[in-house]
Amino acid sequence: MVRLAKEKDIPKIEDLLLQVDLVHYNGRPDIFKMGTKYSAEELKELLKDAQRPILVSVDDTDNVMGYCFCIFEQHLNNSVLVDVKTLYIDDLCVDETLRGRHIGKELYDAAVKLAKQSGCYNLTLNVWSCNPTAMRFYEAQGLKPQKTYMEKIL
Repeated sequence: MVRLAKEKDIPKIEDLLLQVDLVHYNGRPDIFKMGTKYSAEELKELLKDAQRPILVSVDDTDNVMGYCFCIFEQHLNNSVLVDVKTLYIDDLCVDETLRGRHIGKELYDAAVKLAKQSGCYNLTLNVWSCNPTAMRFYEAQGLKPQKTYMEKIL
């Protein structure tokens, strides 16, 4: 089952954030620090923000198995971009001990449903090239590249 995150979920969300941080740190230690993206206090504030819903997948005993951090975006009165509403997936993680059970797909599908119900034109996300597993997962969900962000290390 997927539901909106609650304050009681914060400890497990923090554990999952560490798993994501480790993937990024191991893939690109030149740009990623080891540590969590959000503190417990920041997570409490995010839970109150309707423009930044956090979805969680829970088991039969309401234990969090994965999360999906979302952000509603809209570029109003932009000189170049059309005024469309977008649901941006900021982060999606399934506990590494539970992967392969379609929990990620369940979370992704819930985000798509939320986007449609909220009148969004599209759903977007970023995937780091050092995370080919995530790239394959999103491609399997039907996502296509929208733009390419490139770098040259000097």
